[in-house]
Amino acid sequence: MKLRKNKGWFILFTVPLLIIFTTVVLIPFVMGIYYSFFRWDGIGANPMTFVGLENYTRLFGDNRFLDSAWLTVKFTILSLISVNVIALTFALLVTTKLRTVNAARAMFFMPNLIGGLILGYIWQFIFSDAFRIMGELTGFETLFFNWLLSPDYALYALVFVFTWQMAGYMMIIYITGIQGIPNDVIEASTIDGASYWDRLRKIIFPLLMPAFTICLFLTLSFGFKIYDVNLSLTGGGPINSTELFALHIYNEIFGYSRYGYGQAKAVVFFIIVAAVTLSQVYMTKRREVEM
Repeated sequence: MKLRKNKGWFILFTVPLLIIFTTVVLIPFVMGIYYSFFRWDGIGANPMTFVGLENYTRLFGDNRFLDSAWLTVKFTILSLISVNVIALTFALLVTTKLRTVNAARAMFFMPNLIGGLILGYIWQFIFSDAFRIMGELTGFETLFFNWLLSPDYALYALVFVFTWQMAGYMMIIYITGIQGIPNDVIEASTIDGASYWDRLRKIIFPLLMPAFTICLFLTLSFGFKIYDVNLSLTGGGPINSTELFALHIYNEIFGYSRYGYGQAKAVVFFIIVAAVTLSQVYMTKRREVEM
């Protein structure tokens, strides 16, 4: 009787989620794969022409798509390093015995609470006006200028804003991992005369591998799929120097009305992200150690 009752609760809470997931994710995904084999502008009144693999083979000669792919890879690698280095530094800082630990945690995490579109517009103002004023006041106009107007610096501005947004979120995961390390292990190493760097390198970092696995996965996933900050901060400019994967696909479908071609790009995008993130999870999980 109890087993039947538990099964009823399981169905009650699981079935609605499965329906939502199927409706919002699975069905559109399958439809997107279907549309990728057609030439279509997305307007129902116009006929769809079956072209087979033409949309996919066409990708390899699309310089704009290849440039967008390279920019996305470059952005993701830079963000992966900056987000996790800063997040881990924050986590190590706020797990000390500082009196302002709680305030520091709240301050570091707060940028993650701001929506991506709003965040982009806020930093657009900072780069365009605040940086200019700081450059005039300090004389460092070679550093404090509007990065968003320079094709050489706009991508770094995007990395900077993404890092500012995500570092606090990853910090929470690292804090959880650090707090999960037994104190007696740390105390024993201290008694044995291990320095702080030795404890980090030989005890804390190896035992933090599960946290590294999660944070690297999330950073890679969010970095590849970034759209809202990209749209509001740079809009892909200047001169398409920051048009990353997601924004490029959006422009292809809704800007140029090439629905089938854009869907083919989206399918390839999904395969790339899945391959990279799953490979990363596999490699980092192999380095995890059990306590």
